[in-house]
Amino acid sequence: MSVLVSQASASSACPEGWHQINWELTNRQVRRVQLRIAKAARARNWRSVKALQRLLVNSFSARALAVRRVTENAGKRTSGVDGVLWSTPKSKWQALHSLKCQGYKPRPLKRAYIPKANGKRRPLGIPTMKDRAMQALFLLALEPVSESCADRNSYGFRSGRSTADAIEQCFIVLSRSSAPEWVLEGDIKGCFDNINHEWLLDHVPMDKQVLRKWLKAGLIESRQLFATETGTPQGGIISPTLANIALDGLEKELEEAFGRSNTKKSYKHKVNYVRYADDFIITGISKELLGEKALPKVVQFMKGRGLALSPKKTLVTHISRGFDFLGQNVRKYNGKMLIKPSDKNVKALLEKVREIIKSNKTVPQYRLVQLLNLVIRGWANYHRGIVAKETFSRVDLQIWKMLWQWARRRHANRRKGWIMKKYFRRVGGRSWTFCAAYRDADGNGVLAELLYASDVAIKRHVKIKGNANPYDPEWEQYFEARWLKKVKESLKSRGKLIRLWSEQKGLCPLCCGTLDHESGWDVHHIIERTNGGTDVLSNLVMLHPNCHRQLHSQGWNISK
Repeated sequence: MSVLVSQASASSACPEGWHQINWELTNRQVRRVQLRIAKAARARNWRSVKALQRLLVNSFSARALAVRRVTENAGKRTSGVDGVLWSTPKSKWQALHSLKCQGYKPRPLKRAYIPKANGKRRPLGIPTMKDRAMQALFLLALEPVSESCADRNSYGFRSGRSTADAIEQCFIVLSRSSAPEWVLEGDIKGCFDNINHEWLLDHVPMDKQVLRKWLKAGLIESRQLFATETGTPQGGIISPTLANIALDGLEKELEEAFGRSNTKKSYKHKVNYVRYADDFIITGISKELLGEKALPKVVQFMKGRGLALSPKKTLVTHISRGFDFLGQNVRKYNGKMLIKPSDKNVKALLEKVREIIKSNKTVPQYRLVQLLNLVIRGWANYHRGIVAKETFSRVDLQIWKMLWQWARRRHANRRKGWIMKKYFRRVGGRSWTFCAAYRDADGNGVLAELLYASDVAIKRHVKIKGNANPYDPEWEQYFEARWLKKVKESLKSRGKLIRLWSEQKGLCPLCCGTLDHESGWDVHHIIERTNGGTDVLSNLVMLHPNCHRQLHSQGWNISK
């Protein structure tokens, strides 16, 4: 499958508009410089790192990728204090040329709040589109450094790592019969809001003037301007990486004090460290070791960065009592390690489902099924790597009861048998499956069937190797194999799409970039349906959304 050469050549190295950009060349040029930055960072050659970063942030390719990122992610329709959005090719092209360090002055953040699981609200600081693009630009140069210098067992907001890796590491260090039995649960009080600005300016390897401007930009709430003296605002693209840099180094300090894994010194204390963003645990051989030796070191480490632990939430717990970490409960039952969804997490899911059902009392049944499937599928996939089958069945039962009440309310004067026949069908081996038939946009009949959490197969997660670096060429094949496996599993239930994706080797034929859930995709018809094209595989191509728009804008053709 290829873009016709005569048409693709229109995307030259000197484009004249947004849709003339050669994205394959752009990605390759940025990646090449990033690899050089990572190599210099591993060698601790900070002079070369600084020079290469300057080269990258001033390049056309990096600026183009920065604009593309902020105009295609989930926040592309959310504006900052200036109310500006970049939604047209012309505005994106103009924005690309406006990303300059000289004379740059960020606007204040727009304050917004999102609900937390405990009922409180989490504050967000929303930058303008230009400030987001500038952060994305500098992140392209900063991420290779942060990845090369990160703690081995840090898993939050890092490429190729996830909560599943952090949970699997907990299982590895706590499941053996000779494993440590005491765990220090660490909770940092307002991590993002309290990081010391001076520490960041002294230790983050990037343009200090630009970083200071971001940190001191201030925020607007209720039309009032407030100064930002500490912290990195949640909502900024670069904020998670800055927080990771601030928290990196604790694992090394613990190893210096108590020994690195698989050494004689470590066997004595059995100290292990696992962190995801600002949540972490430390294991130890005794309660006294963790409370009197490890905890003071953590407190001192955090103090240097302007952070403090929450006294109420920082606990030392025996593994037989268990502890909650990242929405899952880690506990030993009579010496056997079992990790299950935490009670709080299950309760939060059921509350969310209840709210969806309550707020959609009159919608068509198929629409309610679609809304619920999004939530159930995401929750079940998150917990699919642990001992969750029993919990899945319990959740299915509770959701079924809610839906039965929803159906009974709509037809209070009808008999139960009539309601059952209208809203429930026999599908496979189940007689009471909540489902409804409807017609899609093309007029085809479709059956919307409620997803059962218990139908999601339990599959053990394979943890990423601790020293794996996505910016080290030696690890290229390793990350590619993990990425292929992850995408194939996520598309397994969508037969035609996985065959199409596999046929293209997971790459967009226009820009040769990877196609996954993070980048998103569109399905393009080679012969348009209005011209008699069908949905057969030979007439379909998967493209990035931006590449799809570029193809139609330029009038290119794709052949197989």
